[in-house]
Amino acid sequence: MEDTIDYSQYTFRELVEASTTLDSEQYPDRAEQLQSLIAQHPDNPANQIEKASDGRKVNVNFHGDGKEFFNIWIVNILLTIVTLGIYSAWATVRTNRYFYSNTEVDGRRLYYLADPIKILKGRVVAVVLFTLVYLLNIFDPLFGLVAMGVLVFLAPLFICMSLRFKLRMTAYRNVTFNFSGQYARAFVLFILLPIASVFTLYLLFPWVLKKIDEFIYSNASYGNKPLVTNISAKEYYLASLVSAAVGMGLFFVFAIVSALVMGGGMAAFGDSADFNESTGALIFATLGYVFFVVGYVSIVLTASSLYETWIRNHVYNNTSIQDVCDFHSTLSTMDLVLLRLSNFLLIVCTLGLAVPWTKVRTARFFSQVTSVTILAGADEVIDERGQSSALGEEVADVFDFDIGIA
Repeated sequence: MEDTIDYSQYTFRELVEASTTLDSEQYPDRAEQLQSLIAQHPDNPANQIEKASDGRKVNVNFHGDGKEFFNIWIVNILLTIVTLGIYSAWATVRTNRYFYSNTEVDGRRLYYLADPIKILKGRVVAVVLFTLVYLLNIFDPLFGLVAMGVLVFLAPLFICMSLRFKLRMTAYRNVTFNFSGQYARAFVLFILLPIASVFTLYLLFPWVLKKIDEFIYSNASYGNKPLVTNISAKEYYLASLVSAAVGMGLFFVFAIVSALVMGGGMAAFGDSADFNESTGALIFATLGYVFFVVGYVSIVLTASSLYETWIRNHVYNNTSIQDVCDFHSTLSTMDLVLLRLSNFLLIVCTLGLAVPWTKVRTARFFSQVTSVTILAGADEVIDERGQSSALGEEVADVFDFDIGIA
């Protein structure tokens, strides 16, 4: 009679070794059990291949070139100036098409579908509304206040229209995205809850930010497939607290170091016989201002980059398009800080001429830390393309209601 052996806790390697050393003729039942466990084990290469076919992980690639985009950028600026802003609609489309068409996912590229004429019409209406509010505020502050109040109520509508337009104008594999968020919910999230957070000394604000992101992503869709997100308010609170703590800590360190440096420098120069009090004061005031700007920019960049890294990774790693793909992000805070700081210095040192290169660098950077797992249902998406207006996006831009979505 055979002794019973429990192979269920064996590793795949141990199962294979046991199978090769076992006398199958003497112990046929054990041999059959081992073969069955080997075939079902998740570490079996055959199972790995089958799993990979259901979920193929691919990187996002960006193929843009700084010099190439500079040519587009400079022409856009010159033609916009010459046409008194009319060409700005075409400039927007050319810019978006360049970045979309150079973004590749699984061998396919994105495409921007917007019509410049639609954008121009929406932009004209938006400028007229802005001018009307401005004139009302000049001639009668009361009417201006009423107009601003009306705009506050319309802001959630403009936000929803802007998001719907942006997503419907984005296509991948001949299928467009969409947004189904409604005004009532947007009004609560973008108007009422931020006001309510003031009365909680902004303790509610991280939760509000989480609900806003949840609203945006859960109402987005790719064709007939909805985006599914499972983000946590805990991560938003942790990101807010940690970034705030880091920002305040860096500020105190910066304040102490600057006081020691400036105090030591003034003392050293003060002991010099050639020291001119007014000239020295001017020199140290200038150096102090420069030092303050550099320190302030560094602190803000670090704190904001930490928050953005934390939230971006959390949202991407917990969001998917149902049966189509899973998103992944491996963004690093230090890498993001270095990117933004170097971009800032490039723009300052070139008097703005390096803007095209910084935009291309940024797009390439974010693509390199983003990947997508393609699922089996990616080929079963049905396009549900509909009509949308550019008015919402243009009004949102003019009145600073614009909401970004990655």
